Amino acid sequence: MTQETDQDAPAETGPQEHDRSRTARAVRRRRTPKHDPLLVADVATARAAVEEIAEPGQIGEGHHVEVEEDRLVTHLFECTLPGYRGWNWFASVARAPRSKTVTVCEVGLLPGEDALLAPEWVPWSDRVSAEEKAQEEQEREEQDREEQDRDDAEQAGADRQGGEPPAAQDATSQEQPEQEEAEQEEAEQAGAADEPADGPEGERS
Repeated sequence: MTQETDQDAPAETGPQEHDRSRTARAVRRRRTPKHDPLLVADVATARAAVEEIAEPGQIGEGHHVEVEEDRLVTHLFECTLPGYRGWNWFASVARAPRSKTVTVCEVGLLPGEDALLAPEWVPWSDRVSAEEKAQEEQEREEQDREEQDRDDAEQAGADRQGGEPPAAQDATSQEQPEQEEAEQEEAEQAGAADEPADGPEGERS
């Protein structure tokens, strides 16, 4: 009977070694797509597809091809639209295996490396600087202080005039002339009732 030694025993592999081996196999399987002469040479089909979404005068003379996958390439044409410097019209074309029929998959407009792009949107809270935030807070505090001073002044005026608020004082001042007129009318009516009536009885007395 032979004794098994540590050297003869198979080495145990951990999860990290398995991950590295799978990554290595995936890298080996990945290869550069084949250059398809038929698709690369068919510029006319790609340009005709682009002309369905753009005017002929909006397509420049610049043209290049990018190989995406086997039997799938993208033709890119220079875009001459105002405001679209560095952009390219594109048309992706493909064909089935052992077929010579070129099919247009997609058309559109893509930015190039030197394309003029709009800046990424930034939330307002991130755009405002610390100085602007401090100024906004100061303006808010000043506005609150002015409103408080106005309320205090109105309250102080009401306290000096008997504790009634300005609205109550205005109502009272409007009621006083009406009350005086009513009292005057009552006095006149009472005086008219006290005067003797003109007539024979008054003459005999």
